[in-house]
Amino acid sequence: MAVTQRPAVPVGPDVVDLESALTRIAYLMARAKQHHRIAAEAHVPIDRAAVPILRLLADSGPQRPGELAIRLAVEAPHITRQVHRLQTLGYLESVADPDDRRAHRVQLTPDGQEAVDRLRAVSQRQIQHALAHWSTQDRDQLATLFHRMVDDFLAQLPDS
Repeated sequence: MAVTQRPAVPVGPDVVDLESALTRIAYLMARAKQHHRIAAEAHVPIDRAAVPILRLLADSGPQRPGELAIRLAVEAPHITRQVHRLQTLGYLESVADPDDRRAHRVQLTPDGQEAVDRLRAVSQRQIQHALAHWSTQDRDQLATLFHRMVDDFLAQLPDS
C-alpha cells in the first residue's frame, strides 16, 4: 500500500513552537509515573492502557470490542486483553448487542463508572492545582482552543 505524501510546505516558527509544546504535553500526560500517581490516588488498580477504554465507554456507552479498537486506533488483541482484565476487576461486563444477536458489547459496570469518576476527579484536581494561578478566562480559552485543535486534527485524518 503506497503512502500518499503531502507536498512540503514551509513551516513557520509558530508551528514549530506549537509542535514542541504538544510533544511536551503528550510526554507529561503519558508518563507511567503520572498514571501510577493518578491510579494510586484514585484507588483504581489498572494499567495505563486501560484508561482510554474506560473513558471511551463512559463517554460513549456500550461498544463492540472491534469498535473500541477502531476508535482508539489500536489492534484488536490489545482491546481483548484489556477488556478481559477490566472484566476480571469488575469494571466491565459483556452484554448482548441489540443490533446483532451474534455479537456482544462491553459496558461499564457501576464499579467501572465509579472508577472512571475517581480517575477523572484526581486528574482534574491536578490540572486545577497546576493552573491555579491562571485566570478562569485563560483556562476557558485554553480548553476552547484545545477542543478546536483536536477537531481540526480529527478532520484531517484519512478515512480508515
